[in-house]
Amino acid sequence: MPNSGMRRVAPAIGLFFVAPLVAEYLLGDLSIKLLGALIILAPMYGGGALLIREFTRRTGRGWPSIFVLAFAYAVFEEAFTTQTLFNPNYLRLNLHLLRPAYIPALGIGAWWTVYVLTLHTVWSISTSIALVEGLVPDRSATPWLKGFGLTVTAVLFALGAAASTAMEIRQDHFVASIPQFVVSAIVCVAAIIVAFLLPVRSVSRTSGWVPNPWLVGASALMAGSIFLMTPNNRGWLAVAIYLLLDLLVIAAVFVFSHRPGWNGRHRLALAGGAALTYAWHSFIVQHPAVGSGGTAFRVGNAIFAAALIVVLLIAARRTAENPGPDAALESAA
Repeated sequence: MPNSGMRRVAPAIGLFFVAPLVAEYLLGDLSIKLLGALIILAPMYGGGALLIREFTRRTGRGWPSIFVLAFAYAVFEEAFTTQTLFNPNYLRLNLHLLRPAYIPALGIGAWWTVYVLTLHTVWSISTSIALVEGLVPDRSATPWLKGFGLTVTAVLFALGAAASTAMEIRQDHFVASIPQFVVSAIVCVAAIIVAFLLPVRSVSRTSGWVPNPWLVGASALMAGSIFLMTPNNRGWLAVAIYLLLDLLVIAAVFVFSHRPGWNGRHRLALAGGAALTYAWHSFIVQHPAVGSGGTAFRVGNAIFAAALIVVLLIAARRTAENPGPDAALESAA
């Protein structure tokens, strides 16, 4: 019994740590020397990803709901926890995040808003969930936690978010305005409501061609690379490119995932292409947001990239043996 219990919760524990590792370390925002920050990052990122995944699977919903809830998480983190959506000089780093495509009436930068919300929605949450589910394809659509585990996860998430918020305010002394908080809360609540109003299962099936998983992965890698490499000094042009990429990928996945033959291999390919984008970007472009680069930073990049490749190889082998639910069961991935 203990072994079966551990086997059941192992993917949940994995996601708890994979989410922050993808969001901050694989991207290269944090050096491996700051691995201790997982104490705070795991409850927030991992707790958030796990809650999203568990509530979605418990209610019998699929990836559309996960994606919308991931967007709600992104707004929550950037509007309430770090407040980067509104802070003109985050952590006094002089990054000028709000300057490109600034909207005075809202007190936000359109470029940073679309950019960072996409990062969390696509990479921090959705990609992390897909990677871990790819490791356990036979349980990719079923809950991993029972009531007690879900309660513990919720408490850890609340504590992680509170600790992160307190640290940010203590370091930066910035607090957004009440109207900004109110609008952000409305957006979060609206997204959560939409996520649970989406159909539980897709009932429409359309015949047609489904791309090979390798093509899906390469396309995700290309789209992610274009997204990350679009310079922010292009202002509104960069915003337009981001939105176009987002819409094109969502539309393509929506169409193909409604066709017979779309399954766990394609979902893993999407996640793999996205994650590999972070991996190469951390080597060539990314500089740590906190601390300096140097040899230790590059060694960390190599370790995280190698770990990702190992995860992808194991998940690919397992999904090849058990592709999991196809378009008959899930409306999108």
